Amino acid sequence: MRLIPLLIRSARLLLAVPIALALLSCTAPSSDIQQHADTGTPAYRVEIRRTALGIPHLKADDWGSLGYGYGYVEAQDNLCTMADAFVTFRGERSRYFGADAKPASEATFGQPTNLDADFFFRFIDDNAAVTRYRNAQSEPMRALVDGFASGYNRYVDELTHGESAGAHAACRSAPWVGKISSADIYRRLYALNLAGGAARFASAIATAQPPGAVTESQPHQAASATPLRSPATPQGSPASLSVAATAPLAHFGGHEGVGSNGLAFGADATHNDSALLFGNPHWFWTGPDRFYQAQLTIPGKLDVSGVSLLGVPVTMIGFNRDVAWTHTVSTAARFGLFQLSLVAGSPTSYQYDGHVETMTPTRVTVQVRAADGALHPVTRTLYRSRFGPLVNLSSKSPALAWNAQQAFALRDINADNFRVFENFLEWNQARSLDDFIRIQKRNAAMPWVNTFAIGRDDPRVWYADIGAVPDVPDRLAQSCTTAIGKAFARFMPGVPFLDGAHSACDWQVERDSVQPQALPVAHMPSLLRRDYVGNFNGSFWLANPAEPLTGYARVIGASDTAQSLRTRLGHTIAAQLQADPAGVSAGALQRVALDSRSMSAILFKQPVLDRLCTTDSATTTSAPASAPLADGSRGSANAGDLQQACTVLAAWNDTGAVDARGATLWDEFWRRLDDLPASQLYAVPFDPQRPLTTPSGIAVDRAKLATAMRAALAALQSAGIPIDAPRSQALYVQRNDERIPLFGGCSEGGYFTAACAQHPFDQRAYSMDVNPDGNSYLQIVRFEQGEVVADTMLASSESDDPASPHYADGTRKYAKQRWLRVPFSDAAIARDAAAAAQVLTAPASLNGASR
Repeated sequence: MRLIPLLIRSARLLLAVPIALALLSCTAPSSDIQQHADTGTPAYRVEIRRTALGIPHLKADDWGSLGYGYGYVEAQDNLCTMADAFVTFRGERSRYFGADAKPASEATFGQPTNLDADFFFRFIDDNAAVTRYRNAQSEPMRALVDGFASGYNRYVDELTHGESAGAHAACRSAPWVGKISSADIYRRLYALNLAGGAARFASAIATAQPPGAVTESQPHQAASATPLRSPATPQGSPASLSVAATAPLAHFGGHEGVGSNGLAFGADATHNDSALLFGNPHWFWTGPDRFYQAQLTIPGKLDVSGVSLLGVPVTMIGFNRDVAWTHTVSTAARFGLFQLSLVAGSPTSYQYDGHVETMTPTRVTVQVRAADGALHPVTRTLYRSRFGPLVNLSSKSPALAWNAQQAFALRDINADNFRVFENFLEWNQARSLDDFIRIQKRNAAMPWVNTFAIGRDDPRVWYADIGAVPDVPDRLAQSCTTAIGKAFARFMPGVPFLDGAHSACDWQVERDSVQPQALPVAHMPSLLRRDYVGNFNGSFWLANPAEPLTGYARVIGASDTAQSLRTRLGHTIAAQLQADPAGVSAGALQRVALDSRSMSAILFKQPVLDRLCTTDSATTTSAPASAPLADGSRGSANAGDLQQACTVLAAWNDTGAVDARGATLWDEFWRRLDDLPASQLYAVPFDPQRPLTTPSGIAVDRAKLATAMRAALAALQSAGIPIDAPRSQALYVQRNDERIPLFGGCSEGGYFTAACAQHPFDQRAYSMDVNPDGNSYLQIVRFEQGEVVADTMLASSESDDPASPHYADGTRKYAKQRWLRVPFSDAAIARDAAAAAQVLTAPASLNGASR
């Protein structure tokens, strides 16, 4: 057992002994308790108390010690994933795993080939970026980072010396698992900075070459031969799972699954003078960006609980005694593109205000492992302009290629935003909702998310999309968008695509901006109300439909546009909860958040059945399909199968609950219909005066409905799933020998309860074993009698290690919809039935900054 290697044999005794007493006998081995010669005080000292589901509660007297404990427990639970991630951010994947393989899991930087990932991170997340990031941080943050690296390294040392036998079998002896430095943490933080912009273009930046450029390397056969496989990488992962670098920004991560739901209800909705917060990020279950839950405490300075992404030493979503907050992915563009007019005969020089500027070349070399184990260098020269790195957009269209006349550069506003995690650290210590709001407005640091917050003894709720956003007002976009940029808007609406030949077309600089060329806070949307605010990855426009937010630049997001089915369901849920005369309660919110309703079925199933399944439809639908769908599919089912499908769907309860029969059939059917243009799909078009009730009705004729149903039936047959199979037969996750049934569905089907793995619908159906994302960390927080009360779930569990007791326990709880009341006070932690504790100490020589 890995939680407390020295104490596991006496765990039962610890349950019967108060934690305060247990700590006296739970210190680290004497060889680890080295002290300063002059003071006799260890450099690092942290108490680690584990409660139910393995949640660590860390208490220290200083920032470095707190970081030390945090790095240690994260490595203890997720070493293989973290070590793999640090290899990625250092640009060393090809060295260990070969050039052509890909990371095992999707992440905020997509899933590029190892070689492209290496060139991207070595070029963008380089030593200069690390130095700039570190120099911009406060002393507490630097101490947290240094301590985190040291704590991580302590756990690696313990494994090297044979401790925690059986733990992390997939990687503990691998050559790519080793100690890290504080620079590795800063690289990790900087990669997250860029997750809403440059990181989504990792391959496009890594492959941007002027016409005629030649890559310097050993022969390609040697450089890209069979790689060493990362133990964390599943064999046989289809290449089709990779995400295009230029995927639509509105679907962060390149698809519908990653996003979030956020709701906050004020006193007018709860009827008890207190606010209620629901946080529900739809996020990665695997890989470097999975969530980790913990409590961080420095008496008198900090006491915060919640989650961060692996390798981040501060809480990103959570609560303290006075505030609680959550995030959803924002629609605001956090980057822009510039079209460069090149100088004739010089494809690395461009015109700017009538004079010539030369791009800055950077030679980047990556070591690549070949089949024989030998390393071979591959070198590319990559380029920067005054706007940022050059980017290869030719995969979208030949018109976007870097040629003799034009090139394209990408600027990410967060490349110079070093306030992100300082802002989180300040929020971790906020003392009121007003304090929280002041911090957000002062820093304008949020890199790619909306924010919701509530405060103790405060009837109000807060929504804001205030962060780092390019200062591109609509008039600038209208006058400076190039012809190519206007065409590109089909892929990324709202993303500035400007003429790079003129300074007048550059992002604006305003005196009241927190960061040069960023929108001033006054030009970004926010809302304080006493009833509710919500966001479900739509724009700011309808944070509360009773008070639409308008008049903001298109770079922030769109208004007066059709809303997603999930957005419509989210506001429907809010209205239904508020209709209770007793007010919105935490219990009601818990139930409705996981009830797995499908908005597409609620709105459109009956109109479909009315048209497809009428008495005379048998002859119509049994005829050969004459109306192929957008993807060209026609299906192969006969009239009897169609009638059976109608029967199954008529009896279905319109949810993706574990035992729901018909959900999988409907989702495969709706996915095919949803590809049709809105003008062909809906009977009533979108009306901005009725944004939550339109579009409505079904306009699709019987022939196309039958074609879609035939295709859905064929897909289920190919996957070996009966059309009336319960949801759990298609939607599940495997943990060791245990198959855990799940519920919910994808956003495109209008599921508020999200479970949406990204792989083809085949024999795995909707298995969450490959690139899973959906409901990840869920929290419902309120303040009662001056205390914070939080119920949470961590659907992915705390650990990635199959040998850990916390590899699947959180997932089982989530599957059974059992919320956890998180202990927060010392007394509550001591009462927890699973409580166990230890103290770690370390000498100053282990400080991460020294390496």
